[in-house]
Amino acid sequence: MNDIKEITQALLKFRDERDWAQFHNAKDLALALNIEVGELLEAFLWKHAEQADIDKVKEELADVFAFAFLLAEKYDFDVKQIVLEKIEKNGLKYPVAKAKGVAKKYTDL
Repeated sequence: MNDIKEITQALLKFRDERDWAQFHNAKDLALALNIEVGELLEAFLWKHAEQADIDKVKEELADVFAFAFLLAEKYDFDVKQIVLEKIEKNGLKYPVAKAKGVAKKYTDL
């Protein structure tokens, strides 16, 4: 079993032991993911990046991953596959020759 599947199985076990599947529809998982991203951002609010509480960043990032993996599981997505596909798409939008060292959207390259 790969790492992502192992993590997802652990999340599902945790969820199912608490009878929370009833609350984990795609919409609410997406909303929870957004809320956790907001909490991650809060760790950086009004600080330089190096001033952020690293334990808070780690905890909130774990929540972000958890809800992302649960949402992917809801749609039966292969996380590795969809991320690699997105990297490939981004490679076409951001070719090295135009994008290297440049922080512009692909439409402005």
